[in-house]
Amino acid sequence: MKHVTIVHARALNGLTRRDLLKGAGLTLAVVGSADLLEACSGKPAAGTATATLAPNQFLKIGPDGTVTLISPNSEIGQGTYTGLATLLAEELDADWGQVVVEPAPVNTALYGNPAFGGKLQGTGGSTSVAAFWEPLRKAGATGRALLVAAAAKQWAVPVAEVTVSKGVVSHAGKSKTAHFGELVDTAAKLPVPADVKLKDPKDFVLIGKDTQRVDVREKASGKAVFTQDIHLPDMLVTMVAYPPRFGGKVKSFDATAAKALPNVVNVVQFRTAIREGVAVLAKDTWSAKKARDALKVEWDESSAFKLGSEAIFAQYKALATKPGVQARKEGDFDKSLAGARRIEATYEFPFLAHASMEPMNCVIQVRPDGAELWNGEQFHTGDQNTVAATLGLKPEQVKINMLYAGGSFGRRGNAFSDYLIDVAAIARADGSGKPVKLVWTREDDMRAGFYRPAYLHQLTAALDGKGQLTGWRQRIVGQSIMAGTFLDGGAPVDSSSVEGAATMPYEMPNLLVELHTTRLGVPIQWWRSVGATHTAYAVESFLDEVARAAHQDPVALRRGLLKNHPRHLAVLNLAADKAGWGSPMRQGSARGVALHESFNTVVAQVAEVSRQGNGYKVDRVVCAVDCGIAVNPNVIAMQMESGIIYGLSAIASGEIRLEDGRVKQANFDSYPVLRINQVPKIEVYIVPSANKPTGVGEPGTPVIGPAVANAIAQLSGKPLRELPFSKAGVAIV
Repeated sequence: MKHVTIVHARALNGLTRRDLLKGAGLTLAVVGSADLLEACSGKPAAGTATATLAPNQFLKIGPDGTVTLISPNSEIGQGTYTGLATLLAEELDADWGQVVVEPAPVNTALYGNPAFGGKLQGTGGSTSVAAFWEPLRKAGATGRALLVAAAAKQWAVPVAEVTVSKGVVSHAGKSKTAHFGELVDTAAKLPVPADVKLKDPKDFVLIGKDTQRVDVREKASGKAVFTQDIHLPDMLVTMVAYPPRFGGKVKSFDATAAKALPNVVNVVQFRTAIREGVAVLAKDTWSAKKARDALKVEWDESSAFKLGSEAIFAQYKALATKPGVQARKEGDFDKSLAGARRIEATYEFPFLAHASMEPMNCVIQVRPDGAELWNGEQFHTGDQNTVAATLGLKPEQVKINMLYAGGSFGRRGNAFSDYLIDVAAIARADGSGKPVKLVWTREDDMRAGFYRPAYLHQLTAALDGKGQLTGWRQRIVGQSIMAGTFLDGGAPVDSSSVEGAATMPYEMPNLLVELHTTRLGVPIQWWRSVGATHTAYAVESFLDEVARAAHQDPVALRRGLLKNHPRHLAVLNLAADKAGWGSPMRQGSARGVALHESFNTVVAQVAEVSRQGNGYKVDRVVCAVDCGIAVNPNVIAMQMESGIIYGLSAIASGEIRLEDGRVKQANFDSYPVLRINQVPKIEVYIVPSANKPTGVGEPGTPVIGPAVANAIAQLSGKPLRELPFSKAGVAIV
């Protein structure tokens, strides 16, 4: 079997990109000018056309030949723009250097995400390329058909004799050629075809190739616009004093000292459906911060949440001793325990912050006839509706300008539009009509809530006299992410709480998955890979515990449970083979394996770990992934790498801890993230597939934790059941 292989460290004369970055404080700069970047873009010379060809909501072709994708989804660093543009350009047969991307306006009718039933315009759930696989290819094929028809008309030749390649339309017999821009005048006047034929995958030119990311020029040159880059005339910057405990309210405040500071314009109290606070409005960020810090606020915490993490998990442990709501039941688990060897384990998962590089921020201008926002947007429809409701407007009166975002991992896709309605309420309370930019510090971002929920898993397995796994019960305790949101269907089981457990592919004769859904005053939401963040760890770590108890090889045990799942088995075998599973390792080193499916993508990882002083070093990670057709192998590899690093960071030291309801973490000193010297060598192997693409932004994250934990357990003889590792004194160095 042939495989697409992407290795993490790409070398140039023996020097890798990481070697460059690890150099003595080396600063990367763009040498040259914007003109040089444009000269290297591959755009053809401008034609004589004056019209723009826009046959559908996704495509524009300008008179200079520029091909513009109107992207329905956001670019948050995950390569979405590149993946979507590839689909369009492939069927259009455009030259990649011609292609640019513009964000779409909020228009659910035109840009609703098919993965969400077309009822929500938004980016999430690793759906972008998978959902728009056909719509964007059809959009490109439609544009191509019009250009071909225009050329045929101008040259008086049959349509069947016209060809297109790399942005050039040709007719060999008459030695005619034309760039796209030269044909748009004629093409724009032709009827748009109702049906177009898509390429056979064997004819793909761009799909499956490592095309350069379309956002690289803007980001390398500094032209990319993020929310913090927005500066409007007379704009005010706002910073907020939020309650120190969730559910706290403003009792009173004294703004005398804050208002006395230079550049401070106003201080207002605001309240939304989510929270309340006191906001300072100033002419610049630093003035707003100093004034915010000078506020004296008395909080009413009579209804605030006051439990600590230890008390929460004590409640969860008590719940786990009782039957929950059944999420999956096969056979009779209780009977499987009769005469069997019983194995038990309890796993604890803390609250987690998203900790994206760019803290939450948003700009709004409220006018008598509507409002306009600038935001690193993720849930366009929901944000538009919620902001409109907050301001007493109709949704169509709220315009949202979608910008780049410096990471999100789900945080900007908040079901309640929390920080957006904050700035809307602040602007309304200010009443000046001036634009307002909400700026959060890292501390604000870390403590404002909407975390990955804390969970507890209690697992029990039954082994028969031959060491065969005959029973499995998994009780899951935690908050529902969907409850109270627009995704809440009122079902007794929140599918996101049990995904990866109730849906695991392993076949066992007696299987029972139960759920206890708790209600806490801690605001929560999805976090990169949602329920799989805890279910994968619990399932895959416990499988290794079962393997050790049964004296079985962990890979062999999984193979035996996947006999009727060839896709999962192929991914597991590929990772094991590339990692050299079973081959000898040096003293003090071990391998750990894990497998998981999320977002219809199957990922297996083998982690090689070694003892290093008082800690452990993750030396190498071998990742195999089946994500359907690989639209851009390089972007897929980047996302697997990113997911691995993000997941490893979380399991090593990620924890939001509550004490008497107060969040203890504030910045990266107390919520450490992985440093470059801790990042392992990563190899990514993509299984060739003829199936439609599936998600890649999130599936790499859940697998790394149990793979590393299983390797450490091989070395220490002790399973890691309470996350993060640092709580058990286990350091990743």
